Amino acid sequence: MQMNNTSDQGPSFTLFKNLTKKDYLTTINHHLMSFLGRDPLRVGKREIYKSLSFTIRDYLVERWIFTQKSFYAKKKKRVYYLSLEFLIGRSLGNSLINLGIYGEMDSVLKELGYDIEEVREEEEDAALGNGGLGRLAACFLDSIATVGIPAYGYGIRYEYGLFFQRMLDGFQVEHPDNWLRYGTPWEFERPENLYPIKFYGTVRRHQNKDGSFRSEWVDSEEVMAMACDVLVPGYNNDFVINMRLWTARASRELDLSYFNRGDYISAVQSKVKSETISKVLYPSDDIREGQELRLKQQYFFVAATFQDILRRFKKKNTVFDSFADEIAVQLNDTHPSIAIPELMRLLVDNEGVAWPKAWELTVNTFGYTNHTLMPEALESWPVDLLAKVLPRHLEIIYNINHQFLQEVSARYPGNVQMLKDMSIIEEGDVKKIRMAHLAIVGSHSVNGVAELHTHLLKTKIFKNFHEFYPGKFNSKTNGITQRRWLLKCNSALSSLISKTIGEEWIINLDHLRKLEAHAKKKAFQKKWALAKKENKQKLADFIKETCEIIVDPETMYDVQIKRIHEYKRQLLNVLHVIVLYHRLINGEDPRSPNRTIIFGGKAAPSYAKAKLIIKLITSVAEVVNNDPRVEGRLKVVFIPNYGVSLAEKIFPAADLSEQLSTAGTEASGTGNMKFALNGALTIGTLDGANIEILEEVGPENIFIFGMTADQVAAARSKPTKTAYDVYRANSEIKRTVDSIRSGYFSKGDTSLFSSIAEGLLDVNDPYLVLLDLEDYLRCQVEVGDLYLDQESWTEKSILNVARMGKFSSDRTIKEYAREIWGIEVD
Repeated sequence: MQMNNTSDQGPSFTLFKNLTKKDYLTTINHHLMSFLGRDPLRVGKREIYKSLSFTIRDYLVERWIFTQKSFYAKKKKRVYYLSLEFLIGRSLGNSLINLGIYGEMDSVLKELGYDIEEVREEEEDAALGNGGLGRLAACFLDSIATVGIPAYGYGIRYEYGLFFQRMLDGFQVEHPDNWLRYGTPWEFERPENLYPIKFYGTVRRHQNKDGSFRSEWVDSEEVMAMACDVLVPGYNNDFVINMRLWTARASRELDLSYFNRGDYISAVQSKVKSETISKVLYPSDDIREGQELRLKQQYFFVAATFQDILRRFKKKNTVFDSFADEIAVQLNDTHPSIAIPELMRLLVDNEGVAWPKAWELTVNTFGYTNHTLMPEALESWPVDLLAKVLPRHLEIIYNINHQFLQEVSARYPGNVQMLKDMSIIEEGDVKKIRMAHLAIVGSHSVNGVAELHTHLLKTKIFKNFHEFYPGKFNSKTNGITQRRWLLKCNSALSSLISKTIGEEWIINLDHLRKLEAHAKKKAFQKKWALAKKENKQKLADFIKETCEIIVDPETMYDVQIKRIHEYKRQLLNVLHVIVLYHRLINGEDPRSPNRTIIFGGKAAPSYAKAKLIIKLITSVAEVVNNDPRVEGRLKVVFIPNYGVSLAEKIFPAADLSEQLSTAGTEASGTGNMKFALNGALTIGTLDGANIEILEEVGPENIFIFGMTADQVAAARSKPTKTAYDVYRANSEIKRTVDSIRSGYFSKGDTSLFSSIAEGLLDVNDPYLVLLDLEDYLRCQVEVGDLYLDQESWTEKSILNVARMGKFSSDRTIKEYAREIWGIEVD
């Protein structure tokens, strides 16, 4: 369904690809003077970056206008992808790649005396997300544009993204991430798209002339939502969509009554309070004020989005009968699920649509993607908080729940427990709204993001709903965009691949299968290994500059980079580091390969245990890296402030990918895919998408250890062995845990990591670290033995890349389009 370069669509990207170097230089100089007010002869890298970005944006907006016109002309069904996170990273390199002019711009900048990589480093990461959820959303937009689906991404333009992580004495310290301090050339502010968003107030009911009753939300406070558009180009296809991010503006800039009395603080207090809504990504929700702000954020972007959707829909429609035929809305996790009662409010209260018809339209409009198996991560809101902030929505939710429970009661007469379990309202000391239940009831499709994840949703987490709604649950295994995660971030490997099998893999990742024919060829293996070594050297240079640690590119780069969380089990990796360290200093492991073990990731500011795990990693690193007995054999590095741009440096350099989550806890994961696509071998559990990677690459090309999800469930409910049993029976594991308890890695402080040691031995450890440790250590020996055979290792690396076709987000998006949104694609 990609757009062709036909004349009725306006000028093609191919036209500016044929511009001369002089044309590009003229345009860049024009932007330096007219946009930035600078003398082209007296500028630095930041000004060059901005001017180049404005130049690229000019080309993008032209194609965006024609793309939008084609939507209207062809009356295409439109998709609205709602996500509270979009972890887009940097835009310049990705845009140049997708437009096919990266090489030309490299040459242009060289003539100006600049290196394109150095200029790209001037761009701030737009860290508008926390991890996999937001990065997936960004990959999806790239694929939507490349596949050619009429769609929009909607979210929030946070002034401050996820915090900037610095290390102080080995502890994580959070600093504000003011990614907009120099402005961004990539967005268009749209003050004409300004919508009032209501909060608080009361609900008033009045009777219509026909005798029906209608509710009105009155006496509310208002905040204005202003649109900011960021353009997203497809790969080499003239198709450009936009991500629309909402920023909060005060409905009144200044209260003159306060100002004229000399109370200048009160005069602007309302403005400051209003604009707090889009100030920070994920305010801490461990206090009541933080919970309220987070709820307001979710409603703020949902309400603005639906006013925008209805504005667009009502241009061509006066009735709503065709609403669900023209519009599909995908909820990226539960964060936007307040959209369900919001659409009902707009249809019933504002547009006068009868409740049964409005509900039919609502259910047929929404699809819901679940991203978690952790019960505590399934979002719920206290009823009293919702009553305060969104009183009308609480009424609508109660009405939806009443209607739903009547249906449940009819299906299961007399089954009170079933009603209690499935109700949208959770009874208890604090009555809560279960947002996941609301999303399931209010959507026509509920999808998991990996086969195992979906299976567990159907059989455990939402078993009753799956039985009640047969056919509603489905699986859409996550994917990644190969344009960013191979073509852009790994030029050494992607160039080798394209020279060997052609460039079709860039838009059809299945073409990587052609690499299988070269996997055993010695000459090709040598080129493959050289590409890896080049990437490892680049990362070594970065680590030296950033962390002041010298690492050897000849060592195995053993990498675990992801959000720091107990279920992701960075602790398993740390324990292995300590085991290796003890083996080396005691002369017990003379044959194992030399390793550089690399960590990266952020812990939530209020997650004390995760932050302590970071401290343990850095403390172990300090001991290991300063012990001359292991010099050259073992290094440990924690690279701070992990984000998209840092990931683009790490993935290409990795030899081994650590995917260690307790089976049954990781929904999918996408880091596992990025590592494998860049030639790293995986060591992991049978969890999330690891299972499907195993199926694709073959069991001989991946290292699997640990319990299955069923075995984990059995170990929790009917344990036959405890963590303490493992500790007592295995002297090496005992030595490892004891060294943490004794203060060996904390300068004699036995209390610092005592909670970690006690947690490892706890019979109720929910993540079963020690129960999987023995098998993990066994598996790591297999890893080491294979790495010593570089020819076999390289062959398996090639085969991993060759078999990654399934894990393109292009495939995922096509499945969403056909099976959820009702859109045909090629």
